[in-house]
Amino acid sequence: MAPHRASHPARAYEALMDAAWPAPDRHDLGEWVLRAADGVTQRANSVWPRDPAPRPQEALLEAARWYRMRRLPLIFQMADTPANSGLNRFLDAQGFTRQSETLILARPAGPQDGHPAGAGVEILDEPSEEWLHLWWSVDGRGGGQARETARLIVTGCPALYALARDDDGAPAAVGRLALAGATGGIYCMATSPAHRRRGYAAAVLQALQSEGTARHVESFWLLVTAANSAARQLYQQAGFEEAGRYLYRQERPRRALTGC
Repeated sequence: MAPHRASHPARAYEALMDAAWPAPDRHDLGEWVLRAADGVTQRANSVWPRDPAPRPQEALLEAARWYRMRRLPLIFQMADTPANSGLNRFLDAQGFTRQSETLILARPAGPQDGHPAGAGVEILDEPSEEWLHLWWSVDGRGGGQARETARLIVTGCPALYALARDDDGAPAAVGRLALAGATGGIYCMATSPAHRRRGYAAAVLQALQSEGTARHVESFWLLVTAANSAARQLYQQAGFEEAGRYLYRQERPRRALTGC
């Protein structure tokens, strides 16, 4: 059964999010899953505390060693759930920061999603060079190697890719639909600066939902930072409602001793 707001709390989306944005390097500690992707996106370079660890201090030391070997900071992706309350208190005591609060928005599929994609929106089975270039130019951080790691992430699970063009055929906006059984996760929504506020993002969103519904997707979810009011408005107009929240907890850098 697909998750929906009434009967599935934020915790139900943790496994879906992990599957939809798969880190190429991962290590399962049992209760915690350690994920790394050469520093490309916080999501793919964070600890997923799947279950409470009975000995969190030992698990924290092991996680710290694992990330230190990869020269990455120790970051937790923490869903706002009762199951994580104890770990949050523990990380507070360890001085971990709180950052990048993100909303999980969801909605069931409906008859309105069955309309075909609008003119100028292409649905691709894999990201084309144009798709990758536009998404990375808007959301990317880093050079060619980072972009290649990002490509591995976005192609790491079954997915569809939407590309909207303007009247001259130039790429205007892109999006991705990760397919996780009967649910679809909408990711990589990006519009080029020259094409913003002209309806291209809405067209991409509609096209992804239409194609997902045609493939028997029963519900959709997406992620948006709490501070991104423009994107939140777009998604609320499309019928998405808050299903949960998460944030990132990062270890504070330790200062080395200095002086004579």
